[in-house]
Amino acid sequence: MRQADAVVALPASIPQFPQTPARRFCTWLLRRCGWHLAGDFPDEPRVVLIAAPHSSWWDGLWALLFKTAIGVDIAFVAKRELFRGPLGWALRRCGGIPIERSEAHGLVEQTIARFRSSKALWFGIAPEGTRKRGGRWKTGFWHIARAAGVPILPVYFDYPSRTIGIGPVFRAGDDMAADLDALHAFYRPFRGRHHEP
Repeated sequence: MRQADAVVALPASIPQFPQTPARRFCTWLLRRCGWHLAGDFPDEPRVVLIAAPHSSWWDGLWALLFKTAIGVDIAFVAKRELFRGPLGWALRRCGGIPIERSEAHGLVEQTIARFRSSKALWFGIAPEGTRKRGGRWKTGFWHIARAAGVPILPVYFDYPSRTIGIGPVFRAGDDMAADLDALHAFYRPFRGRHHEP
């Protein structure tokens, strides 16, 4: 389903925050910029949300605007360098968790533990881990979802149509390579800001 703007009704099980002036402003700004939302939010209290393709720092900006406008409380990770000064304060307020990329191996275990202790948690991550073309997907999201027993929710950026889209819920199976192939196939039609077809 295509939404004309970011005002959507969320299932009650999704972690969310109340209506605020910031939400109304972000909704207005997204509408003015021509962006829209496609798809429906699943009635799932806990998911690993993956967002791709990731080709520009603009991806993070649009994602934060949508997250705020819709009111979904999504925790996410970003490189520690971004968490300085006023930007760092804003990112933390939006659910950001700073990570040192050289020490990211501990993120999987920490996130699994966080899921196991949370009744409701949406955790977002960019599997490409870099904005560079052809970056190989990091598989931490798959290991988190599998070990925590939570579904994967693919979300896509499609710059030609100015769409942020919500895909179908995906359940990690026993074959990681097959699961990654299926997810890559889902993302194939969508174009990032700097990725050529």
